[in-house]
Amino acid sequence: MKTDRLNAILKLIDEKCIETQDELVNELNKEGYNVTQATVSRDIRKLNLTKMSYNGKQRYVHYKDIKSGDYLNQKYIRVLREGYVSMDTACNILVIKTVAGMAMAVAAALDALQFKEIVGSIAGDDTIMCAVRSTEEANLLLTRLREIILN
Repeated sequence: MKTDRLNAILKLIDEKCIETQDELVNELNKEGYNVTQATVSRDIRKLNLTKMSYNGKQRYVHYKDIKSGDYLNQKYIRVLREGYVSMDTACNILVIKTVAGMAMAVAAALDALQFKEIVGSIAGDDTIMCAVRSTEEANLLLTRLREIILN
């Protein structure tokens, strides 16, 4: 039963933005686990959960998830959003305009996110040129990046 409850906690924090122990208790009770705040507190310590800022809110995350990249991906996306000014394609080249001085950081974030369409990129002070395999993939990447940045 304890292992099932621990797995349920990991599933809940992965699927929902759980900010407090009380929220976690309520969610577990909805799932059929009769738990108290004290039990949840012990489970949080056992699972090595921590709170992190995630999309503007504090939420419980599993330390393993932070190391595995999901939390880092959110940081890279934040860099994209903060540095982004505009973008356009020129055949198979995606040109991204950034805030002055942010092009290198945004290019590093793009590299870290490992978009398969990008063969390589070059960053100046406020402009990034990404070589993309084809014109079609450049247009798809532009759409995909806009969805990430503007949502």
